[in-house]
Amino acid sequence: MGVDKAVRVDARTIFGLALPALGVLAATPLYLLLDTAVVGRLGTTDLAALGAATTIQAQVTTQLTFLSYGTTARSARLFGAGRRADAVREGVQATWVACAVGLVLATFVWFSAPTLSLWLAGEQPVAQEATRWLRVAALGIPLILATMAGNGWLRGIQNTRLPLVFTLCGIIPSAALVPVLVHRYGIVGSAWANLIGETITFCGFLVALLVTHKGSWRPDFGIIGQQLAMGKDLILRSLLMQVSFVSAAAVAGRFGAASLAAHQVMLQLWSFLTLVLDSLAIAAQSLVGAALGATSIPAAREIAVKVVRYSVALALVLALILAAGYQVIPALFTNDAVVLDTMLTPWWLMCAMVVVGAVVFAFDGVLLGASDAAFLRNATLLAAVLGFLPLVWLSLAFDWGIVGVWCGLASFIVLRAIAVVARFFSMKWTQSVVVAENRA
Repeated sequence: MGVDKAVRVDARTIFGLALPALGVLAATPLYLLLDTAVVGRLGTTDLAALGAATTIQAQVTTQLTFLSYGTTARSARLFGAGRRADAVREGVQATWVACAVGLVLATFVWFSAPTLSLWLAGEQPVAQEATRWLRVAALGIPLILATMAGNGWLRGIQNTRLPLVFTLCGIIPSAALVPVLVHRYGIVGSAWANLIGETITFCGFLVALLVTHKGSWRPDFGIIGQQLAMGKDLILRSLLMQVSFVSAAAVAGRFGAASLAAHQVMLQLWSFLTLVLDSLAIAAQSLVGAALGATSIPAAREIAVKVVRYSVALALVLALILAAGYQVIPALFTNDAVVLDTMLTPWWLMCAMVVVGAVVFAFDGVLLGASDAAFLRNATLLAAVLGFLPLVWLSLAFDWGIVGVWCGLASFIVLRAIAVVARFFSMKWTQSVVVAENRA
């Protein structure tokens, strides 16, 4: 790539990476909505079983996002240094990690499915159906993790189009098969439709790796050790977020069904909005990593500033849409007057959070591109311990309702924003480049 190319990064380059990444991020949630709608026609037991089973699978797989984000950071740095072959080699080693960890997790889920399902569902009929789904879905866990690794190294070499193609090649057949298989085999048909799609997507990434990589295929435990070291920080960060959001849902549920329903609707909207903004963070991660790999700190800083500006501009548009649709948008999800009234005050908090969140997510991408995962872990820990969790549980103690819960979430975003902005202007995230230059 080189320094000059990094300096000339413009809006077309940034959105050229971000838009396909958004497609990948959005495809699975959209498919899961279809899957839920199809299984929901079987009855309440099957729908509850799907909810329990997918929750278990998500908890097993989503903690390992370092396979995508960590691999992107490392591959992008090498790609920017002109070492494309080594950038792809990171993908080979990440795929070995994904397969090894995936096999362990698949075995664990297979044998523990009855116990986990009963613990989560609480009813034997629901647990039995969830177990059937999980035992088929467990076969796909190594494929899901390998797909994460594939997304990582391809983003690192600034190719976000192929991941979108591979994702759609898997999602579209799954979407076509799920009504047929569920109709014929019940809830387990949903798991088989998922597995077929996951297999197709995995094969796409595997072929891309086979075609692109020209070196040794043996596991390199030196590289794997470095990947796992960075992964440790990202896993802890993900766990902190999971604990915080589960606490928020638990407290919202204590205020009654209307509060929990209002919280769920707003949380789903918030999750969608973060997906949109996170696509720009992925572009930042790839481009900043490449600029630092080319030892061009000014280029990395310029890219970061541009991405943050675009992210905030996009967030302002989204916030205005939310504000203008404060009566219309919630009514798309429910017609319960109590739920709608419960949402009204926290809705305005969410509008403000979108703009602040745009800064957080953009700088998250910048710092991940700089492999500054340890700082992001610490910032998330402090924001959760000092802001999110205390306000969430104080809301329960003082009966503040979901307004208090969403104040906790808002404090989480604001504290993280302060941390990442301060980190960016300190320029400590470029320290590895300075050290490398001094050694040279």
